[in-house]
Amino acid sequence: MSAPLKNDLFLRALLREPTPRTPVWMMRQAGRYLPEYRATRAQAGNFLKLCMTPDLACEVTLQPLRRYALDAAILFSDILTIPHALGLGLEFEAGEGPRIDRPVRSARDIDALPSLDPERELRYVMDAVRVIRRELDGKVPLIGFAGSPWTVGTYVVEGGSSKNFQHIKGMLYGAPSDLHRLLAHLTRATTDYLNAQIAAGAQAVMIFDTWGGALSPAAYREFSLHYMTEIVANLHRAADGRRVPVILFTKGGGAWLADMADSGADALGVDWTTDLGTARLAVADRVALQGNLDPSVLYAPPAAIRAEVGRVLASFGQGHGHVFNLGHGIHPDVPPEHAAAMVDAVHELSPPYHR
Repeated sequence: MSAPLKNDLFLRALLREPTPRTPVWMMRQAGRYLPEYRATRAQAGNFLKLCMTPDLACEVTLQPLRRYALDAAILFSDILTIPHALGLGLEFEAGEGPRIDRPVRSARDIDALPSLDPERELRYVMDAVRVIRRELDGKVPLIGFAGSPWTVGTYVVEGGSSKNFQHIKGMLYGAPSDLHRLLAHLTRATTDYLNAQIAAGAQAVMIFDTWGGALSPAAYREFSLHYMTEIVANLHRAADGRRVPVILFTKGGGAWLADMADSGADALGVDWTTDLGTARLAVADRVALQGNLDPSVLYAPPAAIRAEVGRVLASFGQGHGHVFNLGHGIHPDVPPEHAAAMVDAVHELSPPYHR
């Protein structure tokens, strides 16, 4: 029997239920800006070993909660665990980002992809979820996550990070049926992976569509949003007697928020290029919103951070259904005390918006 949840503000906000203040967490809150994270990563030897060692993944998941009054923990992992489990060869090179040793660029490559049993090939992730839930002891909810099929597909096809997405866009326009088969395969694997995280103890899940904003509107709907919607439709949406909320986040996707609100997700992440008030009008309060402070604000002095937090809260306005977050992940060179200034400002400034 899991420990009762002591702080459920995050889950309530995602379901647009009343909360006394706006809950807050940070994308990449367990990361390189924290000296304790860098020490644990050094202990692991490399990033992949850190992800694949449940006790260490638990340690770095909990580190930001020891510093800040956050309202959620997020599983420490990576969006490329699925390609790694599919045997495509994943390496993280210092300063270079991820590299896929065996990119998928042909119909034959797609046919050769194996099926995925997350409790077998990705057991280390589920073990990490179970350890983290135990160690959290009900303090805050745990978020599980995965990359969107389109975003994971960009790495699988390109072989790593890309600026112009030459190979996958060549496939999108030149061999769309092949790309659809690849994305369908990744969708099945991602659905099973997220459901396994929920079964292991994740209390909310988030789908990161980092590269959806690189698509045209029509291509976004066909090659990204369609598959995320399929995942949402097939997720297990209850555990421990509570609903398991789902968050979709497309970086650069502000123009498509109304379409995203039709996905069945409970909440949408919004990056800093879209005003939250504009986003709220676009979704007509059908879903909660998460965001959206520009991560670079955290380079500024605490007084400026506080002012910008106030601006974001005012942008969403009165009412429930807002989770405060950065518009993307926290930068590695942000001073930890500046993150504290942001969290403190949310705690201090948000209660009047919930009266």
